[in-house]
Amino acid sequence: MASRLPFLRRISKLLKAPPSTPLRSLRHSLALGFLLPQPPTPDVSPRFFFSSRSICSGPLNLPQDSQGPAPIDYRSVLSEDEFHGLANSTIHDLQEKLEEYGDIVELDGFDVDYGNEVLTLKLGALGTYVMNKQTPNRQIWLSSPLSGPSRFDWDHNVQAWVYRRTKANLLKLLESELEQLCGDRIKWPEQL
Repeated sequence: MASRLPFLRRISKLLKAPPSTPLRSLRHSLALGFLLPQPPTPDVSPRFFFSSRSICSGPLNLPQDSQGPAPIDYRSVLSEDEFHGLANSTIHDLQEKLEEYGDIVELDGFDVDYGNEVLTLKLGALGTYVMNKQTPNRQIWLSSPLSGPSRFDWDHNVQAWVYRRTKANLLKLLESELEQLCGDRIKWPEQL
């Protein structure tokens, strides 16, 4: 309460200003300014300061047919049937292999579940993996307790699901992370 007292005194003085002061006519807008948290003001040299009007009021001078970056048409990458075939095969094969891995590794809370086209791998206190298909962008999405979220695209050249940002292979990433978390190595079959 003591820290709010100076603040309340300033507002009180502002609201009680005599009518002749220009401050009184602006008291409502100023009071709102005092009440709202103020962002830190950057140290800007006057020669680099521009009003938003001077920057935004003019036309952007873009060509008439320009509409920004072209969206990626994922349908041209894989047909929907091809995508479902590859993604379903990968997810079901992973489910089978992870269930076998669960029999080998001794870990409390290890569970593999597949429902509503979502594969969930629970590793007890170590975390949970969630994998699902994203049909509109033809991707498999993975949420990992170690590496976070990733979106894997089918790479025709390497015949594997690859995360474009890091170039990580889905199976190799899972293999590495599961060994790191569980201590036992998992090796995927060649056709997976």
